Amino acid sequence: MIKVSVVGAKGRMGSHVVEAVNNAEDTQLALALDAGDDPTQIPPDNPAEAGDDLTQITPGNTDVVVEFTVPSVSLDNVLALVAQGVDVVVGTTGWTDEKLAQIKSAIANGPKPETQKVFIAPNFAISAVLADYFATKAAKYFESAEVIELHHPTKVDAPSGTAIHTAHGIAEARKAAGLAPVPDATETDGGSRGQVVDGIHVHAVRLRGLNAHEEVLFGNAGEQLTIRADSFDRTSFMPGVLLAVRKLAGDAPAGLTIGLDRFLDL
Repeated sequence: MIKVSVVGAKGRMGSHVVEAVNNAEDTQLALALDAGDDPTQIPPDNPAEAGDDLTQITPGNTDVVVEFTVPSVSLDNVLALVAQGVDVVVGTTGWTDEKLAQIKSAIANGPKPETQKVFIAPNFAISAVLADYFATKAAKYFESAEVIELHHPTKVDAPSGTAIHTAHGIAEARKAAGLAPVPDATETDGGSRGQVVDGIHVHAVRLRGLNAHEEVLFGNAGEQLTIRADSFDRTSFMPGVLLAVRKLAGDAPAGLTIGLDRFLDL
């Protein structure tokens, strides 16, 4: 039985993770932490509700931590958990190269540098991971490429981590194929052309009624290819979360791993 602690357990994603861990046959909820919870008010019949003190999470009571909070606190959470020697699955987005470098440094200088595992997923939905993979395969065949991500209006970061990851993958594939920069004669746009990520324009939509969606548009003269992934409910992320938990508790490599595609047979 894999003992799983959840940080951000009462959030939109964290609450689903708690439910998924409780319902899976091979996982057991160890601790459920959330900002603002008072650890002195833990219900006696539910010791899993443990307040927000990360020091309660140790290798003795937890095999894998799932961290789903917000970008402003996620880095500090992960650094603290690495310092305590526990393996971490991270679903929070907003990661930069500088933040990732801090995690790598923390692992190298932590209590178990040879075996510590940290996994970060821009997206846990299998459909989104496959769409990203398909986009990297298609990228070298098209002159133009743009990414549109669409989410609910309570999402705090834009563009999404998934869209940024997709854009980087497309850019790498284009560079490997020796393609010229994406054509664009726009001279003034007032910001309407979106954020440029590694030469790829990324557009963000925030709209009530949406959950998590992404379109990748490819174009040549006379033709267009659209790759789209839709997650209509947060339960769609849970198989990917549990896959990551099982891999970290099993044969996942030590160090920092990014992207659920690393755990799929693609």
